[in-house]
Amino acid sequence: MSDQLSNDLAALRIQRDDPPPSGGSGFVGRALVWLAVLGALGAGGAWAWPRLQAQVFKTEVRTLEVASVSPSQASTSVSATGYVVALTLSRVQPRTYGRVARVTVREGDAVRAGQVLLEIDGTEQRAAIAASQARALSAQARVAVARANVAEAQVQLARQQRLVASGSAARSAVEDLEARLVPLRAAVSAAEAEARAAQAEVTSLRTTLAQLTVTSPFDGVVLNRPPQVGEVVGAGAITGSASNATAAVIEVMDPRSLVVEVDVPEGRLGLVRVGGPCEVVLDAFPDQRRRATVSEIGHRVDRAKATVPVRVRLAGEAGAVLPEMSARVSFLTAEVSQEALQARPRTVLPAAAVTARGGSQVVFTVEDHVARMHPVRVGERVGDGFELLQGPPTGAHVVVDPPAALADGSPVKESAP
Repeated sequence: MSDQLSNDLAALRIQRDDPPPSGGSGFVGRALVWLAVLGALGAGGAWAWPRLQAQVFKTEVRTLEVASVSPSQASTSVSATGYVVALTLSRVQPRTYGRVARVTVREGDAVRAGQVLLEIDGTEQRAAIAASQARALSAQARVAVARANVAEAQVQLARQQRLVASGSAARSAVEDLEARLVPLRAAVSAAEAEARAAQAEVTSLRTTLAQLTVTSPFDGVVLNRPPQVGEVVGAGAITGSASNATAAVIEVMDPRSLVVEVDVPEGRLGLVRVGGPCEVVLDAFPDQRRRATVSEIGHRVDRAKATVPVRVRLAGEAGAVLPEMSARVSFLTAEVSQEALQARPRTVLPAAAVTARGGSQVVFTVEDHVARMHPVRVGERVGDGFELLQGPPTGAHVVVDPPAALADGSPVKESAP
């Protein structure tokens, strides 16, 4: 047997004299290690699960708006939002089609009633009027000829009647002339009718030519960009050769007719009266507060929203106010003084929205169903909130009583009010 084989067999021999390993203490040690690992995993899971849940699953939160509070807030009985509406607004367009030859106004121009806004090329219409006038003159000439023939026949009839009376002519000659007068008078009537028809055609063509000039129906302001010279335009539904024309519309608005139209809840309509004072704040100019009065209360209730439309007329010049601007209206119990009107409004943040993160005061806003954290600096107490000195803008939706696990970027869902 080779030495290598002997060595391999010796390596496989069981050493029965060696003591067995101590299994008790090793098992307890391994058990303790596993318990420590499981405890660490449980503690980590308990700490991380709410945060993971906030990041993966949408947290339902309640929100309120950051509001702008004016000195008139104490006398406000009802607040509502709506839009600026022009009661006098006209969409002016030509009644016929053609190519724009002249434009006299631009967007934003002030215009007077009857002022020319644009003109359509009337070369063809003028040529048609000239031809029609020529036909009318020809018809009038035929009327003159027919009347001359009647006059001549009447002279001859009178002469024959004198001759018959003196016995110098036969009665048949008078009868022939009388019979001749009948068609001659009919010819006069026909010529006169033809002349009237020709003149009516001239009048119609002149009316069409006048329709090629678009004028302002009232004093106002041009709201849109008018069509340009050379464009082919027409009136709405057009057919035939004008099928490729576009409707030339010029919007003219009377700024004196601007009102703010809001929907007031049906249950609060009793607090609104015609002629009552109001305060209007436009979203475009949040730092400007305007006086207004209730001009009209609607006569129908929107059953779906349980609201009634109310129109509020602004006091003074409209200035930069434009139709369709968003506005917030506060219906007041007393007129606002000039001093209070000029006082700076304060931005108020709900107190329940302020929380602490990392030793700083913060709030969470909701933007596209995601929570965003903003550091804030607040001032004195104002009702149920604080004056916001630095933080989200007015109108932002802030989370009320934010959960401890809520973090910047957490997906959220706003609960129904």
